[in-house]
Amino acid sequence: MKRILVITTALAATATAGFAAGPTETYQEPTVQQPIVPADPAPLYDFSGFSLGGQLGYGNIETEDPDLEGDGATYGVRGYYDYDLGNVIVGGGLQYDATDIDLDDAATADGVLRAGPRVGYDLGRTMVYGQGGYAKAFTDEDAVGDSNGYYVGLGTETFLTESITAGAEVNYHEFSDFDADDLEADATTASVTLNYRF
Repeated sequence: MKRILVITTALAATATAGFAAGPTETYQEPTVQQPIVPADPAPLYDFSGFSLGGQLGYGNIETEDPDLEGDGATYGVRGYYDYDLGNVIVGGGLQYDATDIDLDDAATADGVLRAGPRVGYDLGRTMVYGQGGYAKAFTDEDAVGDSNGYYVGLGTETFLTESITAGAEVNYHEFSDFDADDLEADATTASVTLNYRF
């Protein structure tokens, strides 16, 4: 009986010590997480900065006193500086269109220069804008001469890549300062453009 009591006491002490130590912790392999590869960032289309480009189009010219008319191809160069304010874009620039439009054999229009501001709305990768300013018409006839005037127009420009844009533009011009007395002319041009943005 004494032996049974000693064995029971020893077993009870061992069990109590095991419970006091708490549950046995088991080792777990650490989980290896795959690195997160960031997706390519979306292209940033920013209209701020300088741009240089070319344009190709069509022009129609009509005069009064005498009544003359002519139309033909136009081609030229353009340079702008724009500042993108977020939704609104402001800027300005120069354009020159060369042409060879015959005005009923009385004179030939050689080209037109445009200089002025433009204001546009930023649609993301596309800008739509209005513009206007100073224009000068050039002719090959000394008796007709050249003329100062003005122009107004509408256009659009869209990013093809992060630095190249394509666009379209329509401009209306009026001239009344020729050497020929009382000669007035109006001209409308429509062009497509290709530009590089720095």
